[in-house]
Amino acid sequence: MHTIKRTVLVTGASSGIGRAIARKLLQQGHRVIGTTRDSDKFIHPHPLFSPVQLDLGGLKNLPAQLRGLEQQFPAMDAVIFCAGKGQFGSLEEFSYAQIESLMALNFTSQVFLTRALLPALKRKPRSDLIYIGSEAALKGSRKGALYCASKFALRGFTQALREECSKSNVRVCLINPGMVGTPFFDGLAFSPGDDGSNALEPDDVAEAVIYVLNSRAQMVVDEINLNPLNKVVKFKK
Repeated sequence: MHTIKRTVLVTGASSGIGRAIARKLLQQGHRVIGTTRDSDKFIHPHPLFSPVQLDLGGLKNLPAQLRGLEQQFPAMDAVIFCAGKGQFGSLEEFSYAQIESLMALNFTSQVFLTRALLPALKRKPRSDLIYIGSEAALKGSRKGALYCASKFALRGFTQALREECSKSNVRVCLINPGMVGTPFFDGLAFSPGDDGSNALEPDDVAEAVIYVLNSRAQMVVDEINLNPLNKVVKFKK
């Protein structure tokens, strides 16, 4: 029985890992606020789900939008950071604008969101910040200099934030999945292998999030690393 019902903000909730997490939370009776760049993607209304259109890549407008978000949902006591994108290639293949855009979405926007919501979360009797990182936060890889940099930055940020929040009721967790079978790979030159053991399922990550949220309030899960049983990478022609 899950007796404590939470009000959870999930970024990137319209697809992939974010969608799986939002669905799992709704199944358990939690109130979910789901953000996406295009709220028209949410086509199935749910009494406990509130869609919010929010472009996390637009840093200039983000602070004002986040103030409005906090005012609209004062009961919010948990945030799951799922929004992000994958972009790979040698450093010379990136334009300066692409470098800025990738770091803005995968790292800086998450810092902005945390900065905006943290004061109110610290006043809650129980609150959680759960970041979806990547195995790319653990080891650099060829063609992944910028993507790995964004995820390494997120990992360092969460480790330091955990220390900052250690005297409050805010718990900070980072979940680092390996390859997950989602549309993340649709525009990339590679994907997981075809066997079911070559990729995690979005629900695997969602289950980890649920575990962290439902764990005893006096316990902190600092970091979880998840991987498919057999790592196989398939390169597209």
